[in-house]
Amino acid sequence: MNQRLSLEARLLSSGECVRLDVSGTRIRSILPLSEPADSEELPWAAPGLFDLQVNGYAGIWFSSTDLTVDHVQQVLQHYARQGLTGCLPTLITNSAAAIEHGLSVLRQSRASSELCRLMIAGIHVEGPWISSADGPRGAHPLQHVRAASLAEYQSWQRASGGLVRLITVAPECPEVLSLIPLLTADGVRVAIGHTGASPAQIEEAVTRGASLGTHLGNGCAGMVPRHDNIFWPQLADDRLTVSVIADGWHVPTAMLNCIHRCKSPARIVLTSDVSGFGGCAAGRYTTPAVDVEVLEDGRIVVAGQRQFLAGSGATTLQCVQRYRQLTGLPLTQTWELASNQPRRLLGLPIAEISEGATASLTLFRTGRNENSGHLQPVAAVIQGHFVGCQ
Repeated sequence: MNQRLSLEARLLSSGECVRLDVSGTRIRSILPLSEPADSEELPWAAPGLFDLQVNGYAGIWFSSTDLTVDHVQQVLQHYARQGLTGCLPTLITNSAAAIEHGLSVLRQSRASSELCRLMIAGIHVEGPWISSADGPRGAHPLQHVRAASLAEYQSWQRASGGLVRLITVAPECPEVLSLIPLLTADGVRVAIGHTGASPAQIEEAVTRGASLGTHLGNGCAGMVPRHDNIFWPQLADDRLTVSVIADGWHVPTAMLNCIHRCKSPARIVLTSDVSGFGGCAAGRYTTPAVDVEVLEDGRIVVAGQRQFLAGSGATTLQCVQRYRQLTGLPLTQTWELASNQPRRLLGLPIAEISEGATASLTLFRTGRNENSGHLQPVAAVIQGHFVGCQ
């Protein structure tokens, strides 16, 4: 790619007004602006947002048996216009054929589209090796929940061309504990989620190599024992990072702050977990697994009630905004939770704004200063590829 860009922005890390010159995939130079016209009118520039759990958008699901390369390109264009520079498309519990179809289409998408190749850093498979119980299973279809299998994992990697980098499992699911060391030895990160596991089972999963708790506070029973539940062992174990959906609905403010204090920013990853209903108009939608409603306020719920959520409609940038508002963590630190924190967890190169670095950055506005509430995407620069958000 020989694209050249020249961007004027304020660095989130320092507040300095600079001109960023990009040549190809690299930041060629960063020069201070001697006379910025109006520094408050300049967008902020920060390391590119990265989300390790995204399920689709605007009526398109990565798990759909009808998924096409064109669908994947459409969804990633949506993500890029929201400031996202990298992600793990996520396939949820489904039949073996459906999962392999999705994996194959994602592999083909990277091969045929430059944007897909640049944005898709791997694939997250969430299920089917999860709890079969109502509550922990969430909206995942019961008929496709099954025991873990090395042969099935190997079929996933064949279909995806080795792109599976993260798998969410329930420790109590048959054969999961024995499989975790084999997955981690193959370079795959294992996450705990959609589970009703005992503290002993969770500890055993972490000891065997699980390194992430998937969307802690969700994918669990509605009522849990006060002591022996899935929360305390995940919060207490410093070996485990946790992801949270900080849209203001999935995790109550008090619980979000408890997670923030127990895990500290060093062991938290923000995810939107945006579903295929993200970006859809308010109304009722039917799927093979469950009927849902998209509410006027943006919540996505199981149809006919307002208590149980059926996915997320938030963007990654909105989750950054809400996490900062609800916890009081400064924006510079909150941003790391949705940019380089997930990259570190996955063993990917970090994104940085420095001369010679790969040009992966998000441009956004905050109103009149970085402490105002609303974050508005301006552009994503994805390994030198510019995508405007207007």
